[in-house]
Amino acid sequence: MADQGSGGSRLPLALPPASQGCSSGGGGSSAGNSGHPPPPRNLQGLLQMAITAGSEEPDPPPEPMSEERRQWLQEAMSAAFRGQREEVEQMKNCLRVLSQPIPSLAAEAELAADQQEREGALELLADLCENMDNAADFCQLSGMHLLVGRYLEAGPAGLRWRAAELIGTCSQNVAAIQEQVLGLGALRKLLRLLDRDACDLVRVKALFAISCLVREQEAGLLQFLRLDGFSVLMRAMQQQVQKLKVKSAFLLQNLLVGHPEHKGTLCSMGMVQQLVALIRTEHSPFHEHVLGALCSLVTDFPQGVRECREPDLGLEELLRHRCQLLQQHEEYQEELEFCEKLLQTCFSSPTDDSMDR
Repeated sequence: MADQGSGGSRLPLALPPASQGCSSGGGGSSAGNSGHPPPPRNLQGLLQMAITAGSEEPDPPPEPMSEERRQWLQEAMSAAFRGQREEVEQMKNCLRVLSQPIPSLAAEAELAADQQEREGALELLADLCENMDNAADFCQLSGMHLLVGRYLEAGPAGLRWRAAELIGTCSQNVAAIQEQVLGLGALRKLLRLLDRDACDLVRVKALFAISCLVREQEAGLLQFLRLDGFSVLMRAMQQQVQKLKVKSAFLLQNLLVGHPEHKGTLCSMGMVQQLVALIRTEHSPFHEHVLGALCSLVTDFPQGVRECREPDLGLEELLRHRCQLLQQHEEYQEELEFCEKLLQTCFSSPTDDSMDR
């Protein structure tokens, strides 16, 4: 695993000068090359180099390309393509490891070594699939089928959380991969992990993957709704794992801002009452995100405002007391702003009837 397939030795160390017309003495040796950017290590790097070069201020009319410069460019492109092929081979090797049957009658030491090898393969794949081209190749190699079918519900937690993390890494902002993952039924399994897994890290990574599948992805959000994903999200916010609570509240707020058409569904689930109950718990930085979600829920939504005004909820008094506590603490400025916005939105409007006009 030592060879990561994208080492700095693939390409020439420096681009030859475009012209020999100006020399600062010394015959243009390696010292004159230090001003050039490092050469690209893969296709994405090569593309970025081309974009950067194209965005610079135009030089005077170019001279014909020298043979030396032409050769460097050819070597750079060849090395970039070779690097991509090497990374595909690395992914194939990882998939060969992951495709092997898990030994059932082996000694404890052998089972531990086998799990370590599989975890290493998943980690290397996660690194490689940060590159979108590699993520697409991984899916073409049926890697996603293997992850969803065998590793999301594997016995060892170390395999489950690494599989969930890899699904999220591949799916980020790539519609074609998101659609493939959704078609494999991964969202149902991820929601089950978030809701029930005994390992906190598995739950955090499952939430990461869920977020990558439902944000800015209409088909994913529709599946999320059908699988009662908002209820799972609320239960995650009620857990004792701070990271899980914060990320769940942040995802809820993001979905409310991006998809206000689902506010009615959330109100019918009692979301206002549950969010207020969370605000009443012992104060923590998590409350900022809960208040942000509640703000998003009531903005331009009279039904949410009416529910916040329910006397039994006692929200107005809670918000005013919280404002007094936060005013002397600069680190809670955003939370204070959410409290003030909720007071303005829910308790400064004249009447319910005027909101509905």
